[in-house]
Amino acid sequence: MQTVEQTRDWLLSRARVPARTDTVDLLAAAGRVLAQDLVSTLAVPPCDNSAMDGYAVRAADAAATLPVSQRIPAGSVPQPLLPASAARIFTGAPVPPQADAVVMQEQAEVQPDGSVCFTAPVLAGQNIRRRGEDIAEGQTVLACGQRLRDADLGLAASVGVAQLQVYSQLRVAVFFTGDELVEPGTPAGAGKIYNSNRYWLVPALRALGCQVLDLGIIPDTLAATRQALRDAAAEADVVMTCGGVSVGEEDHVKAAVEAEGELQLWKIAIKPGKPLASGRVGGADFIGLPGNPVSGYVTFAVLVRDFLRARMGEVVPAWQPLYYLPAAFDWRKPDTRREEYLRVRVAQQGGRLVLQRYPNQGSGVLTSCAWADALVRLQPGQQVQPGDVLPVYAL
Repeated sequence: MQTVEQTRDWLLSRARVPARTDTVDLLAAAGRVLAQDLVSTLAVPPCDNSAMDGYAVRAADAAATLPVSQRIPAGSVPQPLLPASAARIFTGAPVPPQADAVVMQEQAEVQPDGSVCFTAPVLAGQNIRRRGEDIAEGQTVLACGQRLRDADLGLAASVGVAQLQVYSQLRVAVFFTGDELVEPGTPAGAGKIYNSNRYWLVPALRALGCQVLDLGIIPDTLAATRQALRDAAAEADVVMTCGGVSVGEEDHVKAAVEAEGELQLWKIAIKPGKPLASGRVGGADFIGLPGNPVSGYVTFAVLVRDFLRARMGEVVPAWQPLYYLPAAFDWRKPDTRREEYLRVRVAQQGGRLVLQRYPNQGSGVLTSCAWADALVRLQPGQQVQPGDVLPVYAL
């Protein structure tokens, strides 16, 4: 069996950056992946400006009572500061030439004649935001391959950019196999089960920003499966299935992919999760998740999600725990050959954060995934005692 790290590295090595890009307005760019570096053509702030409401002065003059020679609101262009004078200034306003400090208004006393004196020592440079203090001209402010968050879009706006070049959305086609499957809302007769995989996988793909082509349930025959693969690969960048990738006589996905393209079937040292199929059909990548709901869900979270992120052009960082927390449970019968991913929840106990374990960790118990908010990663053979500090990964 392959290790999780080996499988992850192999998948990421096959993740081709999209060839297509879109130019979109800033307000449409949230969640998209930047396709080229954004380099600022200006400095932010564009000039030295006041960090607060107060008075712009020469620090050397500030011990004396000073007349107020001008008023400088934000957005105005000041005159050079007259010798031995102060300028009334407001937050964000340009500091006038010849001034080297701003005194906050709480440290200023206005005299009956309108002049001003100061109640605290004044140091050169105080309360001034320098030109380029946030962003220098020519600085790369957003890097190619980063997924754009709200603050990133604000940053782009601050350097005057109205549009960004982003990678086109990844087109992912999904279908599900198994004559036992029926859709919710349809009576489930004897031997039938509801197609739960569709209802976590499609939203998970949309949450990543993928365009999803949902082909639903495909008849469980080799011919129908091959036709579905051809149709999906003609429209999508990635084709995904749940189930049908084992070597059973009724599992047609493996044979269909091998007939239409190329396939590698991985037996991964992960519990729950094996097997995982990967390959290509036409110009599309193929990912075959296990049909068991929890196995598919965990495999997607641990391995496939980051492959899709990389396939979208995103620079995917090393896979690291979000944090480490103590266990409020025990685990005494570990798997000796595979990594185990326990579904856990972060909870308060005795004034501290701890990890609770869902009681039934069976690979068919989708309730465990709906209940959990994280995964604990255990090495082969690793037992857990209450209080053991464990690495916690995002679902």
